[in-house]
Amino acid sequence: MKLAFKKVLVVDDNVINRLLLQKILQDQYEVIQAENGQDALNILTYEKEKISVILLDIVMPTMDGYEFLSKRQNDSHLSNIPVVVTTQKDGEESEIKALKLGANDFLPKPYNGEIIKHRLANIITFRESAAFLRTIEHDELTGVYSKNFFYKKVGDILRENPQKDYDIIVSDIVNFKLINDNYGTKIGDDLLRKMANIMSRERPKKVLCGRIGADFFAVLVEHNDVYTEDIFAQADAELNSYPVEMSLTVRFGVYAVVDRTIEPGTMGDRAILAVESIKGVYGSYFAYYDDTIRQKLLKEQNITDTMEMALKNEEFVVYFQPKYNLRSEALAGAEALVRWLNPNKGLILPNDFIPFFEKNGFITTLDSYVWEKTCQIMRKWLDAGLPPIAISVNVSRIDVYNKELPNMLLDLTQKYGIEPQYLHLEITETAYTENPNQIIESVRRLSAAGFMIEMDDFGTGYSSLTMLSDLPIDILKLDMKFIKNEMQKNGSKNILSFIISLAKWLGLLVIAEGVETKELI
Repeated sequence: MKLAFKKVLVVDDNVINRLLLQKILQDQYEVIQAENGQDALNILTYEKEKISVILLDIVMPTMDGYEFLSKRQNDSHLSNIPVVVTTQKDGEESEIKALKLGANDFLPKPYNGEIIKHRLANIITFRESAAFLRTIEHDELTGVYSKNFFYKKVGDILRENPQKDYDIIVSDIVNFKLINDNYGTKIGDDLLRKMANIMSRERPKKVLCGRIGADFFAVLVEHNDVYTEDIFAQADAELNSYPVEMSLTVRFGVYAVVDRTIEPGTMGDRAILAVESIKGVYGSYFAYYDDTIRQKLLKEQNITDTMEMALKNEEFVVYFQPKYNLRSEALAGAEALVRWLNPNKGLILPNDFIPFFEKNGFITTLDSYVWEKTCQIMRKWLDAGLPPIAISVNVSRIDVYNKELPNMLLDLTQKYGIEPQYLHLEITETAYTENPNQIIESVRRLSAAGFMIEMDDFGTGYSSLTMLSDLPIDILKLDMKFIKNEMQKNGSKNILSFIISLAKWLGLLVIAEGVETKELI
């Protein structure tokens, strides 16, 4: 029976170098080849637990060695795999840079077969010794198992008890960093010890407990078909008995171990994802990991991977929704709406990408794109001899706080020869409720620059009437759901009439979204 060789990943865009290293190492190692850093990352997605060492070239297309080292350094799973950088003899500067990015050793070119084999043998031996040291059983601060040893024990238990079902439960103290910032690390450490004590003894059918992150604790328990909020609420209440003048919140994620082929660390990560799914959800102390969470993450990752190229390829298309004057039945303006026309998935609606863009910051880039496209089209209409018409564009909560926004928009209108009064800026009501003082100052600057300000989604928040007197807005836009919901209630027409009358008293124009039937008119 042939013994399994340790695996070495060779990353080099030069095929001759790869083949040469293959020939040198093939008697002692299984050699896997990658043409660049991105190919290497793709391979490591599936092989990371099996790779003993990586031989890395620096100068490569697509993703060079430095970028690969940076990504490896930020990935807890990859950072433990030693990297040997192959360099020219005069590459001292590149060696220093690679060392700063976490490289472990260097191999000069041209290659010396015996030196390479001895270097790799020493590095792998050292890594295996270091890996053993990293599996120290207990976390020094809290006394529970350390992350590495906890996951090692989880793997052992799952292999030794194939007939039993288990769950991994992870706890997270929400906003724990604020404890250290406000009260100091000593109080924070005491709180962590208390949480470790709670997790160690409060879980039913507990098998083992470990600290798997700064404030993340995990327990492996025998499977329970049904968990209740009460179980986890008790742990939350006990932690809140700690004497600090701050409300503490603990959330829990449950991963039922149904797939034993995945790594225990990935199981813990999935429980953490379940925790993340309920942060900010009042009254929910725990959540199960299920495939909807995974699908959501995959969807978000796909959006992240494709959004910049989609913008470059002009897959984001601007449509115009008309606004009509009910008295004259004439066109009074339009609103610029963006849709994503993906060549593979077809039409993607805003609800499927705008919230994520707001979260990852790409919304500012998309907003600028929509503003530019809108001004281009307005210019075409003017050049065709059509009368000017006001177009409303969305301004995200991130953009509205940018002090340079008035100048950016003025530069854009000047570029296309458009009067600022014809570019209406839609600010959402929720932006006001989040930061009233800052939004008031921002809107004042935009208004002073000559832009018309529309308050969008009016009726969805809780500060509506106060906002009308505070903000220098020109147009009030009633939310469509608000209109329809109120129209279904007894006396709701009086509420709408009151708001409209108040808006007129303040000198505001009123736009009602979704008025498409005579009944609503």
